Amino acid sequence: MAVTAYDLTGRTAFVTGAGGGIGRACAVLLAEAGAVVHCADVDANGLDGTRSLIDTTGGKALTHTVDVTDRAALAAAIAGADRLDVMAAVAGIMHTSPVLETRDEDLDRVMAVNFKGVLYACQEAARAMLARGRGGSIVTMASGAVDAANAGLLCYSASKAAVIQLTRTLSTELGPHGIRVNAVAPGWVRTPMTDRHEAGLQQRTEAAMVRASPLRRVGEPEDIAHTVLHLASDASSFTTGQIFRPNGGVVMPW
Repeated sequence: MAVTAYDLTGRTAFVTGAGGGIGRACAVLLAEAGAVVHCADVDANGLDGTRSLIDTTGGKALTHTVDVTDRAALAAAIAGADRLDVMAAVAGIMHTSPVLETRDEDLDRVMAVNFKGVLYACQEAARAMLARGRGGSIVTMASGAVDAANAGLLCYSASKAAVIQLTRTLSTELGPHGIRVNAVAPGWVRTPMTDRHEAGLQQRTEAAMVRASPLRRVGEPEDIAHTVLHLASDASSFTTGQIFRPNGGVVMPW
């Protein structure tokens, strides 16, 4: 297989969280690979920016302003695609609080977006792919936070751990139908989500991540997008139920 294995010409992809960060990078790269990309996000302005980037490269994008926690709205958006070959469920939010200060509403909000939103996207994508009967690829977005205990990140880490278990379970159920399901668990990546601290703390946090990485750098959204493209394409046709960790070598689990 040559580089043509990464060619998505004639295919349709759906990306949640496409209004910025990793989701935007995924949408742009999938479009560059030839896919028609449906971009979904709650941020309409962010979606406009993503579509503009895709337009400038000659790609084709359609946008859907939708909240992934709204199952009916998300299902309608996915049904609007004339076919579906790739689902990249990227949308997610961050919450920080010590365990003893975590409220029910904090946990419920994070789980609603980070787990239920991914679940809904996977369910609707799987139904569409099964109805078409020609396989497909579903890519979920987990996090490097599942591989280490991080103070203050209970809600986020728990939601991403749930995504991994969803990925593994769904891969066993959909594999016989030719539908592959894999997860990406990024390390520290420069995105609006990680840029949430005051400047000094942000710089110190990022510097610590750089020191922890054998590559001596943090990630960029495009680093993660290339992993998603691999999983979306025929280059990974024998890969399912796996957790890919583009994290700069910060964590190296067995």
